Amino acid sequence: LPIAENVLNRQFEPEAVNKAWVADITYIRTRSGWLYLAVVLDLFSRKVVGWSMAPNMPAELVCSAMQLAIAQRQPPPGLIAHSDRGSQYASASYRALLARNDMQQSMSRKGNCWDNSVMERFFLSLKMERVWRRDYANHAEAIRDITEYIVGFYNNERLHSKLGYLPPTVYERAMEWKQPIEVSGIS
Repeated sequence: LPIAENVLNRQFEPEAVNKAWVADITYIRTRSGWLYLAVVLDLFSRKVVGWSMAPNMPAELVCSAMQLAIAQRQPPPGLIAHSDRGSQYASASYRALLARNDMQQSMSRKGNCWDNSVMERFFLSLKMERVWRRDYANHAEAIRDITEYIVGFYNNERLHSKLGYLPPTVYERAMEWKQPIEVSGIS
């Protein structure tokens, strides 16, 4: 499988939104079998910008999460899209999706979970704060609950010490006002 360079190289604090996204897959236990969750997270604000869930994990799962992120954010060319070396992220369909959107693919070094630690931390928060406290009867129940966690709680209410104890959406809005103003060169 084709492997991309580790372009991100643990630079987990970009200067603005839509500069670097991280992506990964985790699994959720339900009484009707495993449910797989693919997530895309903006490193600037830690906001979940794309996600997808399915009972299996083909390349389409990660493509669907990335397509949602692209549709919601419309990132500028050059955004770094970082993931591990999973076959879904090395697939032709995922690489083509990134190329069509002028995104730069980055992959963790072999066997090094620290290269994608922000994404791993999100999954730990999701599981500790929600998933491990539930007994999902089926996939539909898990999908509803996890979507509510992401949209209703994590992005809009959950406080992050790294963000000055603001939720991701609030942090992004606050930072919009702090971006430098471009001054013309006329003197």
